[in-house]
Amino acid sequence: MSGQDLVIIGGGPGGYVAAIKAAQLGLSTTLIEQDKLGGVCMNRGCIPTKALVSTVEILQNIQRAKEFGIMVQDYSIDFPGIMKRKDMIARRLSSGVEQLLKLNEVKIIKGEGQISEPGIVEVVDAERNKEVLKTKNIIIATGSKILPLPVPGIDNEGVINSDEALSLNELPSRILIVGGGVVGIEFACIFQALGVKTTIVEMLPRILLPVDAEIVSRLTQLLKRRGIEIWINSKVKEIKKKGYLLEVVISTPEKEERLESEKVLLAAGRIPDPGKINITQLGLELEGKAIKVDERMKTNIPGIYAVGDVVGKIMLAHVASREGIVAVENIAGKDSFMDYRVVPNCVFSLPEVASVGLTEEEARRQDNHIKVSKFPYLANGKALGMGETEGMVKIVAQAETNVLLGIHILGAHASDLIAEATLALSMKATANELVHSIHAHPTLAETIAEAAEGIVGRPLHIFRG
Repeated sequence: MSGQDLVIIGGGPGGYVAAIKAAQLGLSTTLIEQDKLGGVCMNRGCIPTKALVSTVEILQNIQRAKEFGIMVQDYSIDFPGIMKRKDMIARRLSSGVEQLLKLNEVKIIKGEGQISEPGIVEVVDAERNKEVLKTKNIIIATGSKILPLPVPGIDNEGVINSDEALSLNELPSRILIVGGGVVGIEFACIFQALGVKTTIVEMLPRILLPVDAEIVSRLTQLLKRRGIEIWINSKVKEIKKKGYLLEVVISTPEKEERLESEKVLLAAGRIPDPGKINITQLGLELEGKAIKVDERMKTNIPGIYAVGDVVGKIMLAHVASREGIVAVENIAGKDSFMDYRVVPNCVFSLPEVASVGLTEEEARRQDNHIKVSKFPYLANGKALGMGETEGMVKIVAQAETNVLLGIHILGAHASDLIAEATLALSMKATANELVHSIHAHPTLAETIAEAAEGIVGRPLHIFRG
């Protein structure tokens, strides 16, 4: 039995970042991971899908090349090559994480972590060999798992989850995606761009429900214009085998519909997954299915912390990483806490969506005295030059003080532009301060400055009487 300052169970973006930070702060640290380092995000989520998004962006540029004065005579899609590149990127990043951990002298154990009691972690490897670790502190970072859907027929061949969608050997002719959240929308954009007839079925009144309604409305129009069929307020009742196809029975507000598809992708979300940790035996307090923590990521049991999707706060990789840092800093004696008020959210759709802070609807519910300003990509020189004129920046601010409440972006590179907005909101900046910051020209970032001009007065490059 060996002694440690810290043992972390789970090597995803919460666990491995916590391990590196702990080592930097001088804590002897062991990281336990039963699968690939980097977790779902790096191996079966964020990184692989973004690699595919980059591929289809190039494909769309080829298809539009004539607009830019370039004639492309012939091209073809090498789907196995596309998937090979995606796998290579994920492997390279996972290998990089392993090297970082080793360079920081973090001990890595391949296996399944279990907590027999506070301060004692048992690790069982693939050959069922057991190792017992004694530690002062434990961080649970076991992540999440795909939400199971109680739908008859989900065991039929051709019904796949997001992991399996990233392992396809060939493109289907048609795909129906159950769920209009971030995962569903991103996969819809990828498959449609690759020539697959794509349908989304969402049980809620609109796709991407947490996103600003006006932004979602515009994105929905763009997706439909590109040929993606979207059913809202619709629930999948059953999936039946019909020859080589699948028949999906859905209930809509009007009637029951039967849709045919070669593949059905289940993308209805994820739920916290504590793995093999015996929650009841330990006496860990829960919030629903998530492990309950305070703002310092402490559970109700001294010496045990939890971070990432398993705590069920905001299931994003960058949130998990920050939670891991907060937990470690508190273990190291610092007074650190988690603030969820300013978290950027990105959807890698085509075009992208990114937001931070309050939506217009949320702001109006909290305070009727707000200002809203919008600036279109169409009036931005860089966007015109790029041929990326679909989009807008929307700013929500307090009416009396011009303090920024929320910034929402639809358009090319929205996921990069949101960094400025996140910094501004975290500093409680005003629209005036954005305006007074000189933005380089010509850049897409000028759209943010122009939208801010609309809060303090009027934008310069569109006319408002």
